[in-house]
Amino acid sequence: MEKVLVAPAPTQKDIIRRLEQESGTEVSLCYQCGKCTAGCPAAFAMDYTPRQVIRLLQLEMVDEALKAQSPWICATCETCTTRCPRGVDVASLMDALRREALRMGIVTDHRVATFNQTFLKLVERYGRVHEVGLLMEFNLKTRQLFKDAELGLPMFKRGKVHLLPEVIKDQGHVKQMFARVKQTGGESS
Repeated sequence: MEKVLVAPAPTQKDIIRRLEQESGTEVSLCYQCGKCTAGCPAAFAMDYTPRQVIRLLQLEMVDEALKAQSPWICATCETCTTRCPRGVDVASLMDALRREALRMGIVTDHRVATFNQTFLKLVERYGRVHEVGLLMEFNLKTRQLFKDAELGLPMFKRGKVHLLPEVIKDQGHVKQMFARVKQTGGESS
C-alpha cells in the first residue's frame, strides 16, 4: 500500500501568526482597555466588539473570531487603531480576518463578501466605483433584483448617481495596484 503524505492542518496558533503577519500587529500587545470599542462607530451592530475580537484571538478561539459578523461590519475607519495606546492595528486585523474567512470558506454572510468583491471589481475596471453598476450587479448576484430600486430615480434626478460609469484619467496606476495585489497572493476582486 502506498503512503500518501498530507500536510497537517494549520493550528490555531499558525492562523493567529498568519493574521498577525498580514495585519502587521500582535494580538498579545492588547491589554483590553476597551478604547478601540469605545471609539468604534459600528460597535453597536457587532456581535463581538473590537476588544472582544482581539480577546477571542488571544484565547486562541480562532474559529469563533472567523465566524463572527464583526469583521464584516467593521468600516475600517481606523478609529480603533488610532485610539489604541499599545499600537495594535485593530482595523488591519479585522481586514486580515475577513481575508482569512474567505480563504478558509468560513463566510458568515455571503452578501457582504459579494458586495466587497463587486465593489473592488468595479474599482479595478473603472478606477472608481460606479454606484448604479454596483447596485445592479450586487442585486443580481444576491438574487434581490429590485432591492432599493425605488431609491434610484430620486438620486438620479438629483444628479447623485449616473447611469454610465465614469472612468478616471489614468487607469494604469489602478490596474498596476491591482496587479501587485494579485502578485502577492492577495485577492483584489
